[in-house]
Amino acid sequence: MIDRSVLGGISAFANLPDDQLEWFLSHAEEVHLEAGEPFARKGDPPAWLFVLLEGQFQWRGEFGGDTVVLPSPAGEVTGVYPFSRMKEFTVTGIALNKARLLRFPVSMFPELIPKMPEFTARLVAKMSDRIREGTRIEQQRDRLFSLGRLSAGLAHELNNPASAAARAASQLQEHLDRLKFASFELGRCALSEEQRLDLVHFEKQLLPDCDPDPLALGDLEDQIALVLLSLGEHETWQSSSALARCQVQPEALRSILLKLDPAAVHAAVTRLAATAELGVLSRAIVTSTSRISELVGAVKEYTYLDQAPVQDVDIVRSLESTLAIFDHKLREGITIVRDYQPVPLLVNSFGSQLNQVWTNLILNAIEAMAGKGDLRLRTSRQGEMAVVEIGDNGPGIPEEIRPHIFEPFFTTKGIGEGTGLGLDTALRIVRNHQGEIHVESRPGDTCFQVWLPLVSESVQGVT
Repeated sequence: MIDRSVLGGISAFANLPDDQLEWFLSHAEEVHLEAGEPFARKGDPPAWLFVLLEGQFQWRGEFGGDTVVLPSPAGEVTGVYPFSRMKEFTVTGIALNKARLLRFPVSMFPELIPKMPEFTARLVAKMSDRIREGTRIEQQRDRLFSLGRLSAGLAHELNNPASAAARAASQLQEHLDRLKFASFELGRCALSEEQRLDLVHFEKQLLPDCDPDPLALGDLEDQIALVLLSLGEHETWQSSSALARCQVQPEALRSILLKLDPAAVHAAVTRLAATAELGVLSRAIVTSTSRISELVGAVKEYTYLDQAPVQDVDIVRSLESTLAIFDHKLREGITIVRDYQPVPLLVNSFGSQLNQVWTNLILNAIEAMAGKGDLRLRTSRQGEMAVVEIGDNGPGIPEEIRPHIFEPFFTTKGIGEGTGLGLDTALRIVRNHQGEIHVESRPGDTCFQVWLPLVSESVQGVT
């Protein structure tokens, strides 16, 4: 039998009476392990409290497709603690080298608790620390998973305008060269002052249409091409396309070109088309870079970058900043139905945490509808509480799984598609804000209600 002095050197047993240590040892079993040998297996019933005596130990498990490794040094008390509601081991414990431990049966806990109250209290404190650490790891994993989805969406959103701006910039030099060449050729033609002023005035009206109708644009290109052909121009597709995008009217173009000598027509058409192309390209660059700036601004708003971590958050503004981040998911097939309280509803909050709640609920709604349907957002005031409703017209949550949706790691998604922490994290964040989440669901109508305490009217505006 192990001498009680061995236990006395372990912090959980420090300064306990000798009779308590003797009693514990009389009911514990010593186990010797080889390197790589497990002392607890994932899925096994939680039957033992372990006291790690010698060697190196490790807990290993898989969560959301990732392997989690937790070291356990000698001198640690691990396994199942008194009052734990663990139903099975969720990880596997192994010895990394030759090792030795004690295992104490859970069946003896009813006797352990009154026999060793100080030891029991220490284990309960350890269990609280373990829960806090587990919660921290879970929240960090969910944040990383959310960040991964956010990053993928932002990469897609930023790539489109960035690529458009890069393409436009690469074409600028080509059309500048065409403009310079056409200007040189026109300079060689004997144009009157009136003809030059007419061309300058016509060029000033070449403003690109930001959102042309494709069918109308095609018809206009054909009409402009006919005008150019009638004046001796043969390769008309590029010029007619650029002029059409600037909404040039065929008769106005014919009128200005008929005033020129035939030798000057080609140079004039080339100059007008190059000017139109430059207008189209510059507008594309401005539009694309503005979109990039909007996205960067939306990210700063979403993450509350450069802002105080805790502040009075406008619920509607918070919701809208979240929607802006996920615009790429909402653009096709999702209709947003807004019903916002006209008076601002302020909640004292960690703004970035609150946005994580909206992120998880909105993404769940989008995925439930398979990307097509109505996303309903409603805010209201109920007494001293702000109520945010996020609903969808998807298939609903089956009644048999509804009681489990807020449980950590519960998910109906495939491996790698979700951590099962989204709703659990959302509930924890809301409860940390002294709020609550309720859900109602039936086929075609699911609604999550988030209740949060409002900032007292007496302190609004006070800094």
